[in-house]
Amino acid sequence: MLSDIEIANAAELRPIRDVAAETLGIDEQHLVPYGRYKAKVDLGYLSSLADRPLGRLVLMTAISPTPPGEGKTTTTVGLTDALHGLGHRAMACLREPSMGPVFGMKGGAAGGGYSQVVPMTDINLHFTGDFAAIAAANNLLAALIDNHIHHGNELDIDVRSVTWKRVVDMNDRALREVNVALGGRANGFPREDGFDIVVASELMAIFCLTESWADLKKRIGDIVVGYTRAMAPVTARELKADGAMAVLLRDALAPNLVQTLEGAPAFVHGGPFANIAHGCSSVTATRAGLRLADYVVTEAGFGADLGAEKFVDIKCRKSGLRPDVAVVVATVRALKYHGGVALADLGTEDLGALEAGMANLRRHLNNIRHVYGVPCVVAVNRFPTDTEAEVEKVVELVAAEGVRAYPATHFADGGTGAHDLAKGVLQAIDEPSPYEFSYTYPDDLPLAEKVEAIATRLYGAGHVTWDAKARRRLQRIERDGFGELPVCIAKTQYSFSTDPGLVGAPSGHELHVREVRLSAGAGFVVVVCGDMMTMPGLPRDPSAARIDLADDGTILGLS
Repeated sequence: MLSDIEIANAAELRPIRDVAAETLGIDEQHLVPYGRYKAKVDLGYLSSLADRPLGRLVLMTAISPTPPGEGKTTTTVGLTDALHGLGHRAMACLREPSMGPVFGMKGGAAGGGYSQVVPMTDINLHFTGDFAAIAAANNLLAALIDNHIHHGNELDIDVRSVTWKRVVDMNDRALREVNVALGGRANGFPREDGFDIVVASELMAIFCLTESWADLKKRIGDIVVGYTRAMAPVTARELKADGAMAVLLRDALAPNLVQTLEGAPAFVHGGPFANIAHGCSSVTATRAGLRLADYVVTEAGFGADLGAEKFVDIKCRKSGLRPDVAVVVATVRALKYHGGVALADLGTEDLGALEAGMANLRRHLNNIRHVYGVPCVVAVNRFPTDTEAEVEKVVELVAAEGVRAYPATHFADGGTGAHDLAKGVLQAIDEPSPYEFSYTYPDDLPLAEKVEAIATRLYGAGHVTWDAKARRRLQRIERDGFGELPVCIAKTQYSFSTDPGLVGAPSGHELHVREVRLSAGAGFVVVVCGDMMTMPGLPRDPSAARIDLADDGTILGLS
């Protein structure tokens, strides 16, 4: 089979104006084209659709990630193509890839095989410049903070309390902790600082949760950048940064329209990580998709304990959106890995390991149905090494939980390989739901108890422990009036615990909170657990070593 980039490069793309007109009814005058195959859709036009009824929302999530991969984005695209091929007006809403993982370990995020969004290289590399705009706006605020301190510090900012970090869209562990303003008095007041990756920034979260320029500017103004020496919060609005930052993000706020290999429309917009941020594409794109299409398939990052939880407790809570059904992606290989099989042995049939690994999927299914109150189906994303007995065993194990599972071959066969899954999703949407949609915790619960609710109800943890500094920071945030905000757990995606090696469905473990950050503009409190870093590092063998440019300008090795 051809590689992802070979498949993408060989695709015959339709002009994006034709995709917009024929699949979504958007006239060319409402597009801001970036070449022939990608465009932004004018926000004024999208606002004019406010009276249209919303379509049905399908949430794509997965079991806890494993080294062999699950294929959540690939399944999102495959399901969208299947619905499109069955004659439904369907579209995907995906996150924009961060170039950190593209050149690091994970690779791109445009899908895979014959279930991709295209142009794949553009989407994975720079795209329409949204992330560059977010980085510029973020770093402008950082510069304005240091400039204010340098020129007399009228707001009396305590330089030891500045929490706003600079960002870059690359994995670079050397930037996690840095000293700035060195070299003498003319360069400012020296202090300890650091970088986050762009997708982990509060500004990215604001970008993904806002739906208008006015709300964008308000949220930016609400950002708390540090504290005065009297311990009063200092905001971006007080630094007069909100207007200029909003200007930098003005054009980026419009969602990006592209297409799948089979010509179905897709919005690719925003992209926070779900292990260190809220992990969902923009509300603007999702709501626009629901007004333009009958079915929207959107993904939330990593497993249902991270991405789906934040989709429900942050994105849905802030926007009022509700998923009609969730699709949980699982693979035979991933279930065997959670059942204790070594990576090198995953190609060998092992029904016993499947039963053991089912504990991980079982907990995710329980969380989705009985905590979030969302009906669900399972997509069994098939690999060539899967035996018929193994696939049948997964379907049987899932059926025992009262859920239907649908094997799918969309990676190799495109939309036709996900027809059964699409029909199962439509059936689940049409059936009366026995569940009532709910959040993991109420707004008025104290912040520490919100963390405990997630840890015990979703992760199976026995208790939560806190660094003394994190506990004091949490108490400070509540005293400042932010106690009713939702929490955003930052932890490893590979386990229900904070230990990435603890696979399956561990219970009774400890969730340790190392750090607490206020994201007042985004409207949540970030709780950093275990060894999670908001600036990832590159692996020993990064993907960058295999990416190259041919003499004729063809990009090679991107996946």
